[in-house]
Amino acid sequence: MNRPTRRPRPGGDVPSDSRIVSRVKRGLAAALLLFAVAACDSGGGTAASSFAPGCDNEIVTCMEQRTTPPPNVIDTSKKYTATVHTSRGDFVISFVDPKIAPQTVNNFVYLAQNHFYDGLTFHRVVPGFVVQGGDPLGNGTGGPAYKLPDESNPAKWPRGTAGMASSAAGVSGSQFFITIGDAPFLETSGVYNHFGQVTSGMDVLDKIQVGDTMSSIDITAS
Repeated sequence: MNRPTRRPRPGGDVPSDSRIVSRVKRGLAAALLLFAVAACDSGGGTAASSFAPGCDNEIVTCMEQRTTPPPNVIDTSKKYTATVHTSRGDFVISFVDPKIAPQTVNNFVYLAQNHFYDGLTFHRVVPGFVVQGGDPLGNGTGGPAYKLPDESNPAKWPRGTAGMASSAAGVSGSQFFITIGDAPFLETSGVYNHFGQVTSGMDVLDKIQVGDTMSSIDITAS
């Protein structure tokens, strides 16, 4: 048996009781959904942070404030390579066995994976010697607050060798260089933490000039 409907009023038909109840239910459901969303947005949810591991702010700022090397993100039983995308083209660095320079390899992998190097420049180019980059300030004085430990290891520093920049204050946390000529004197002239060798793209490195940029660095493990 059909339930009676209300008498139509001027301006349009009046809905039945069942349709009114249905609309009320939908309104309540929508209100509850909005409340749940608001609770999540106000911090009541468990959404994952977009910051790098060990950071509670943007990566460059985090590293500038950090006084110890970043948390471990590598598996020392694996082999790592980095493909560096630059404004001149790409080159690939094959890292040393992580057991040889564990903190240096981990540091580079961590920074690359968390986009620290994206957009940074090559601020130093010495023809026949090195191409150097990785400084957020772009002038050779910037980088993380921490220094890397001495992880010197046997290397003849041939053309295409990757190492970390160094100064009297210690081994830089982010500035790295690639030799574009043989540099055997680096073996005994300081602490530069040799960490890899360029396996492709030396022609790209030969073209790099001061001010050229790194767009990103991709890390692969095998």
